[in-house]
Amino acid sequence: MRVLVVDDETLLADTIAAGLRKRAMAVDVAYDGDAALDRLTVHGYDVVVLDRNLPVVSGDEVCRTLVASGTEARILMLTAATSIRERVTGLGLGADDYLTKPFAFAELVARVQALGRRARPAAPPVLERAGIRLDLHRRTVTRHGRHVALTPKEFAVLAELMRAQGGVVSAEMLLEKAWDEHTDPFTGVVRFTIMMVRRKIGDPPVVITVPGAGYRIP
Repeated sequence: MRVLVVDDETLLADTIAAGLRKRAMAVDVAYDGDAALDRLTVHGYDVVVLDRNLPVVSGDEVCRTLVASGTEARILMLTAATSIRERVTGLGLGADDYLTKPFAFAELVARVQALGRRARPAAPPVLERAGIRLDLHRRTVTRHGRHVALTPKEFAVLAELMRAQGGVVSAEMLLEKAWDEHTDPFTGVVRFTIMMVRRKIGDPPVVITVPGAGYRIP
């Protein structure tokens, strides 16, 4: 899942981003509405965590622009305002969900995950293929009953391959879904991560390289 966090409280924005990355999400951060709109024209996001009170371009205007573009990204609005009227106004702009500050981080994660499931075709909570069992909620992986310890990035890559149900997933798509905008696409990070996933999953190999196309789990 790829997420954009937009908040002018830099410490809060960075803290949210760090927490979501630990849950195998690719996260970009913007600290004002104008920067958010720039990123939204470049990257495809599953979820946008959007503060209403932003400098340069307001969060309300970012929300309107995003909704008008027809994007499939889901919007979780954040605000310090607690009145029902404020919530109704925010949802009326086209936001999919609303969370008031201060909030419990566990609740924010749950809401982001729920919106992420709505932004793409629904996947079962447990994915199984080629003897691999990947539990999206518990964030566990086993192969033929043996526990496989993966880093968040390795888990995210394996999850994308499992979601494809035997289809080919390009390196570009893996970069888009598992890494943030600061990743150099020419570093070979996808190839290295695939190598580590193969090594940890063990023999017989299950992640197949399709020359010129990407990777798949048959």
